[in-house]
Amino acid sequence: MVKRIVFLMSDTGGGHRAAAEAITEALYLQYGHDAVTVSLVDVYRQMKYPMNKMPEFYPWIVNHAPWAWGLGYFIGNIKPICWLSQRLMYLNNRKRLQQMAKDHPADVVVSVHSVITQPSMMAYRAVFSPDDMPPFLIVVTDLASTPRYWYDSRADHCYVPTQAAYDNGIRNGMRPNQMTITGLPVHPRFMDVQASKTELRQAFGWDVNLPTVLMVAGGDGMGPLYETARAIDAIDTPCQLVVIAGKNDNLKQRLQQTDWRHPVHVYGFVQDMPQKMKAVDILVTKAGPATITEAGIMGLPMILSDSIPGQEAGNVTHVEVNNAGVFIRNNPALVAKTLQNWLSDDGQTLQQLQQNACKLSNPNAVWEIADAIWQYANR
Repeated sequence: MVKRIVFLMSDTGGGHRAAAEAITEALYLQYGHDAVTVSLVDVYRQMKYPMNKMPEFYPWIVNHAPWAWGLGYFIGNIKPICWLSQRLMYLNNRKRLQQMAKDHPADVVVSVHSVITQPSMMAYRAVFSPDDMPPFLIVVTDLASTPRYWYDSRADHCYVPTQAAYDNGIRNGMRPNQMTITGLPVHPRFMDVQASKTELRQAFGWDVNLPTVLMVAGGDGMGPLYETARAIDAIDTPCQLVVIAGKNDNLKQRLQQTDWRHPVHVYGFVQDMPQKMKAVDILVTKAGPATITEAGIMGLPMILSDSIPGQEAGNVTHVEVNNAGVFIRNNPALVAKTLQNWLSDDGQTLQQLQQNACKLSNPNAVWEIADAIWQYANR
């Protein structure tokens, strides 16, 4: 009998969809398309205006008013406000969310988004009797500074990426045996790049011998990516830049129209990020949890050049405590100087950072979570 898995997510940032797609691929690879059918549901899109516009609103506010997002994060994480906002979100969208539950019957429901977890669970519990209620699982996609929205003791189980996320769950009413530390799920293709660094650079048309720096800023190309690239290009140390603008077409065009001193390779949204990451030596990025975890699997030292206030603060700590990189907010000149220092001591600093980065991530996380979902589906 085919097992139906429903992932509840939203395209507010790329990490939620990335986690759902990673686990989906692991399920298909492990059990086959004939045994599993998967649906990804953008829960915000099911809600009334203005909540159904959150996928558009999110990148705008974190780009133009990050302080406002940070303030909202702080206020929303206060226990009574969190409790009230979750119930109001459900009550205001009750019919729509219940219809969502009816339209997506499942053998297992998996939430990979914090804010929609509890309203969605209320909807499923309202539609299905206790005997018919599918197991409701949570896969936390923030690394460390996890808001209380993630945690609900009514969930069947919660899979968290770090000890910090586990400890936050205990503080927010989860039972110890209700959570498992797995690491953050990363798409299996990141563990399956067979080509060597030299072969990949040749295929991309990059210089094979130059130290290579990859610059990304999430799927929406957020933060001071252009200014940072210009600052790095100004250093005298030989290197080449690979800059990924994501879906930000204006940024991509601006990068392509700039005259550069060093070799610079500009891309928009790419589908071959595992190959790109394996072909480079250093990553400059905002502090997104998915990107940090992918970089850890590839052993890439990181310069975190920006972070979203609140939710990404713990990601920065996670990288710095493990000595896998540094955080330099909105200071392109200092990013460039740090990069120059990493490249100027015969590679000793870089080699140690690479070894530390490999310890950040659990490559088996996606398989462990997929196996757990399959077990719940077969109960």
